[in-house]
Amino acid sequence: MLKKIILTLSLFVCSFISQADQLKINDDAPKTYVVVKGDTLWDISTIFLEQPWLWPKLWRLNPEINNPHLIYPGDIITLVFNEKGEPMLVLEPVKVKASYKWSPKIRQKNKDSMAIRLLPLEVIAPFIKYDHLFSAEQLEKLPYIIGNDEGYKSSINGFKVYVNKNLDLAKTYAIYNKGEEIFDPETTESLGFYVDLVATGQALRTGNQNEKIPATLKISTAKREIRSGDFVVPVHEGQMLPSVFTMKAADKSLRGSIIKASSNGNEFAKLEVVMINRGTEHQVTAGDVMAIKRLSPSVVETSIGPEYTIETSRWNRLLTSDGSDYKMPEELVGELMVFKVYQKASMALILRTEKPARLQDVVTAPE
Repeated sequence: MLKKIILTLSLFVCSFISQADQLKINDDAPKTYVVVKGDTLWDISTIFLEQPWLWPKLWRLNPEINNPHLIYPGDIITLVFNEKGEPMLVLEPVKVKASYKWSPKIRQKNKDSMAIRLLPLEVIAPFIKYDHLFSAEQLEKLPYIIGNDEGYKSSINGFKVYVNKNLDLAKTYAIYNKGEEIFDPETTESLGFYVDLVATGQALRTGNQNEKIPATLKISTAKREIRSGDFVVPVHEGQMLPSVFTMKAADKSLRGSIIKASSNGNEFAKLEVVMINRGTEHQVTAGDVMAIKRLSPSVVETSIGPEYTIETSRWNRLLTSDGSDYKMPEELVGELMVFKVYQKASMALILRTEKPARLQDVVTAPE
């Protein structure tokens, strides 16, 4: 079921760009670029633009690229300027000589399936479809598994499991295991529990809570063992439709940090999903593009010359008021785009990195 949903989802990104927005071409932008397998529109736009989230303006000015979602590996893209001095991309498709083969007959692959995309939806589709962050208050109100039809402590595919509250007949539900609690590193405030998707199932019986009759779910897909106490949440029907994002630069006042990666690693690169400690409370919206920055190591002056704070003696560190004798700059590490927003946190996809991003890296509005 999940694979079918992922395959049927499509991603279309549009952007509202005012006339005041001026495209800034990279100093080292090439005059031509040959599309290669694995490219995305974001990758190509980054090659040409200082502000790649303004990519629609670069592509929309070109009458030859009516649909930039239908560009293929091997196509040649040329950067030109019109009579007003505005940059645009001209597509020069590779010309393939016609050939005929009478036998054996083979199935032809649809070229549209090979077209490059803005972003790889299959990476973020599971996160769009299934919530991954719940507050303690939300968890307290959720139905949960009380047992199964076999009397085992855990359940797998094909089992029938029983739920302590009423469910909607024939509706699909996701089953979660309570994960780790996430805390804001700045305020130590709890942002919620990062729950783990365990399985999906369909309601066979609605149950009757007033008469203590549990609802029944038949497990259709189990990623791991289902245990009593696991939470039951409806799969969002609205998220089975195509997902639409408005890509734009985040608000200039925004400042937060990366607090978790879906891989649970400490370092991560392009196309990894991460969580930041900013959400709707901070006016974050889906489609916000943010810069990833990192503060350069602090330095203190010692009797033998400058030393990194982390490597110098405790005495030298005590002689500085804030651990450094200099206000070290924050350097750009990469960029990310928010695709799912909660009250106090958000999920984001890393679009580009110059070096591996890390936990605690700063996220701000792009320059």
